[in-house]
Amino acid sequence: MGHQDKIAKLGRTKSHREAMLRNMAMSLFEHRVIKTTDAKAKALRPLVDRLITNAKKGTLASKREVARTVHQKRIFKKLFAEIVPQFEDRASGFTRVVKLGVRRGDGAALSVVELLTERPKEEPVKKAKKGKEKKGAAR
Repeated sequence: MGHQDKIAKLGRTKSHREAMLRNMAMSLFEHRVIKTTDAKAKALRPLVDRLITNAKKGTLASKREVARTVHQKRIFKKLFAEIVPQFEDRASGFTRVVKLGVRRGDGAALSVVELLTERPKEEPVKKAKKGKEKKGAAR
């Protein structure tokens, strides 16, 4: 029978599972891409989609709802300032789960969860040239 199987239990208590998914959602908002197991990725997607949909409303009540899950102020501000504006024209489907294969140690199926946003442009870092040091430098 398939009773009470709508939520993936992930072998954890309810409080542990909720805390883990909150932390994974905050990591996803911070880094835009995270690597995890298939089961955790599938459990994370509805939470993240719900958070972004709620954040798109922009009301005080919706901000408080999102703040119940996103506890870090820096990530909360980043969500509303950078991530949500990129999803204004999209109704749903804010995340992508791509299967990677299996983990070498225990054979767990791995996936990458990513936000469907534009990647931030990174400026190339200029390396200092190796060569002669300035005169008078300490030896």
